[in-house]
Amino acid sequence: MKIKAIITGSTGMVGEGVLHVALADDRVEKVLVINRRPCGVEHEKLTEILHSDFHDFSAIEPQLSGYNACYFCLGVSSVGMDEKKYYHLTYELTHHVAQTLARLNPEMVFCYVSGAGADGSEQGRIMWARVKGKTENSLARLPFRAVYNFRPGLIYPMPGMKNTLRPYKILGFLFPLFRLLTPGRVVRLEDIGNAMLNATSAGYRKQVLECPDIAALAAVKG
Repeated sequence: MKIKAIITGSTGMVGEGVLHVALADDRVEKVLVINRRPCGVEHEKLTEILHSDFHDFSAIEPQLSGYNACYFCLGVSSVGMDEKKYYHLTYELTHHVAQTLARLNPEMVFCYVSGAGADGSEQGRIMWARVKGKTENSLARLPFRAVYNFRPGLIYPMPGMKNTLRPYKILGFLFPLFRLLTPGRVVRLEDIGNAMLNATSAGYRKQVLECPDIAALAAVKG
């Protein structure tokens, strides 16, 4: 199948990596990125929409139809943020975007970048994990063709990316050691991108993907 994907968060580390993996894959026919600021990437497959309010897509809805995948890589850190604000920027924002896309593209596969430790019970003591778990659960109830929640832990960055977070640049040489000591908690960024493409084209047996699932799905030949 030819993949027509919408990607959010391409001005961040994960979204930038997923975007480059998608553009390099022959299965991908076109990519639409929605950003608050330009991603700085030009490609014949790529269209970019600059839009400031992710809680209101009404002005750009006519441009969002005709896609069969969404790779939702947009997210914020909970560090220094109270629960009300984090809930607004994580659950409410994601749910609004997903509701809009489900209505416009019911055959879409929606891949959401959550986080290792997300709390699907929504009852745990850790604030960000509860909010992420609630977000995952809400997405699963929307009328998409399929929803996959990705829970990466420590992410091995891709070379040459301009949005790699500083700690990852500094500690990059230690990733082989981290992977040896905690293999179930480390994943390569390009594996996240390839796993999303394979989930779109072939599906996966689980709706929630931990690091080993992401690596296994990425290894499937498209």
